[in-house]
Amino acid sequence: MIDSHQQLQDALDALDTAFAPLAELPVQVGGCTYCYAEADLEALAGPVYALSEHLLTSVAHESPDHWDDFPGLYRRLVPRIVRLLVADELDHSLVASRLLAAAWRDWPAGERRALEAVWHAWWRSALDTDPGVGRIADVLETLSVTAGTLSSWLAVWGETRTETADRHLHDMLDRWLFEDQLADLHLGFYGELHATEQLLSWLLSLEDGRVGAAQLREVERISYS
Repeated sequence: MIDSHQQLQDALDALDTAFAPLAELPVQVGGCTYCYAEADLEALAGPVYALSEHLLTSVAHESPDHWDDFPGLYRRLVPRIVRLLVADELDHSLVASRLLAAAWRDWPAGERRALEAVWHAWWRSALDTDPGVGRIADVLETLSVTAGTLSSWLAVWGETRTETADRHLHDMLDRWLFEDQLADLHLGFYGELHATEQLLSWLLSLEDGRVGAAQLREVERISYS
């Protein structure tokens, strides 16, 4: 049986394949010449594999108004951006918001399916990975903001009855209960997704013992206040 980490690598490879025609064809890239040199625009117009990681990171985070065709540029760079995101080398909330701005849900079906496959594989891999490696809240934020809902991701988490998944749950609550963030939690760089209601409902539906007593008291206080 292929483990979740191998499934993620396979999904990332499939994402490369799905976007290969875009990545290999030269295009015209227009953008802010105050922030980007002509050499940067020329590089962005060439093969995606040849882009430096520094330039790619800058574009992944950059405001859409810096580009003549932001959706087209971001779509072309998505396979490499997603690999950096999965490696925890980009700002999760910002990239999620940039994907919304790039209207990823309107991309061709094959590209959308390939990206969705990465999201599902990434989520299972994250739940299986020791919590010390990365923050599960960042992964959940990316997936839920781009999907527009937390429900499918929380359903998978609820079905994953492992010590690792439960440690992730403790860590997420530790983060979002701090200073009562969970009482009015918005996800995405611009707060596109109000997460409080879905999270509270899910947390209260979990079996006894999944949430520690102290954290559960806080969840209940927020829910019933």
